[in-house]
Amino acid sequence: AEHQHARYNPLRDDWVLVSAHRVKRPWQGQLEKPPPEDVPRWDPKNPLCPGATRANGEVNPQYEGTFVFPNDFPALQPDAPEPGDSDHPLFRAAAARGVCKVMCFHPWSDLTLPLMSLAEIRAVIDAWAELAAELGASYPWVQIFENKGAMMGCSNPHPHCQVWASSFLPNEARLEDRTQRQHLSQHGVPMLLEYAEQEARRKERLVVENVDWLVVVPYWATWPYQTLLLPRRHVCRLQDLCDSERDSLASIMQRLLIKYDNLFEVSFPYSMGWHGAPTGPFLEEDCGHWQLHAHYYPPLLRSATVRKFMVGYEMLAQAQRDLTPEQAAERLRSLPKVHYKQRSK
Repeated sequence: AEHQHARYNPLRDDWVLVSAHRVKRPWQGQLEKPPPEDVPRWDPKNPLCPGATRANGEVNPQYEGTFVFPNDFPALQPDAPEPGDSDHPLFRAAAARGVCKVMCFHPWSDLTLPLMSLAEIRAVIDAWAELAAELGASYPWVQIFENKGAMMGCSNPHPHCQVWASSFLPNEARLEDRTQRQHLSQHGVPMLLEYAEQEARRKERLVVENVDWLVVVPYWATWPYQTLLLPRRHVCRLQDLCDSERDSLASIMQRLLIKYDNLFEVSFPYSMGWHGAPTGPFLEEDCGHWQLHAHYYPPLLRSATVRKFMVGYEMLAQAQRDLTPEQAAERLRSLPKVHYKQRSK
């Protein structure tokens, strides 16, 4: 806890430098603006609101639950042409096709996931699983991800996520596929199943848990309050979860996100995403080395206005963090279970 050291990340086959003493250094750098607290519940000018008109002229229905629609500015399109042949191995290109969708969690713009009911969060999970199955029938990778907060590049405060399906395995997917395959081959058990069992026993990095799931600040965490959401049983894909596991997932997500908001009493920014076994042609293959999991990457370090910057050494050498994962987990674990906005004054 007091001396710098490096920790190995077996999921990414890389290392992170832990320098816990650096969190004490004075800060005269950039201060972020806290997220706005006065987001209107409905705004006809907000393209994600029910009944609003989007940039392409489409009018949203008066939706009352989740709402999925094609991204009006997609990074991937299904009919992109093949790139030309390369004349040198240092100048290679490959086809990249896919579809991009946006999913609104709720019709209200001022309601984030931790403030939604368990039934509403469960509806989000069901929509995720449905999209993962639908797009995964033909595409090898379906990436569900949420960027929450302007600090994480989110351009609209309305609660929503994105789903990108691609004709290729992205870098992180290929890396996790390789490391998990190697671990199963060498140790005879899926890496993250074994890891979850170890963390459930050790407790020191545990944040919240229930009968089906646990959330930890991983031993190799890079971001200050990074967490990893893991199922207790071996499950490869989101769409493989049974009803009771989806209910308990809604519960543990709510508990985690309430703690995040309570940490600095602010709507906590993060980027999160689900990783599971590849789909499309991989549905016919044995993907037993995979274990479903979700990553949460929040940038805040000391307060609602001081973030962790991944620059300099992190960009040119390797990741570095300013407090230990155990310290981060203890702080998150000790936070109240009731959201700060819902406590009686």
